[in-house]
Amino acid sequence: MSDFQVLDIGGLDAWRSHFGGFRPDSSRDGRRVVDHELTMQYLGMTANALQPGEEAGYWHRHAKVEELYVFLEGRGQMGLDDEVLDVGPGTVVRVGQGVWRTWRATPGGTGELRWLCIRAGGTELPHFPDDSERGGDRPMPW
Repeated sequence: MSDFQVLDIGGLDAWRSHFGGFRPDSSRDGRRVVDHELTMQYLGMTANALQPGEEAGYWHRHAKVEELYVFLEGRGQMGLDDEVLDVGPGTVVRVGQGVWRTWRATPGGTGELRWLCIRAGGTELPHFPDDSERGGDRPMPW
């Protein structure tokens, strides 16, 4: 048996209908903690959707976890320590350990702010994935 799982989180327009979070007191509409549904060992991911004017409502930072925010639709802002960064489709923000962060969807915007947050911890990744093996003689399945 192969070690993989598949989960359909739906199209971007379906993300708002999901209610979730890491703890019951921080759960909200528009958050899906994908790593609570799949077996993940070294990384985690949430799929997020905020309506225009909606915000996280809190700041947070991590001591061990690194996060990568990949913005897919809408417009918003991220607070990063003492700076405010405008974000939109195609913006990718890496946030290291110890950096305070928060976010909001731009008030008066025309659509939801939708993004993935990918979390990783553990050991540092090599610049070149040196644990890979190519199967040059293996035929393609299609």
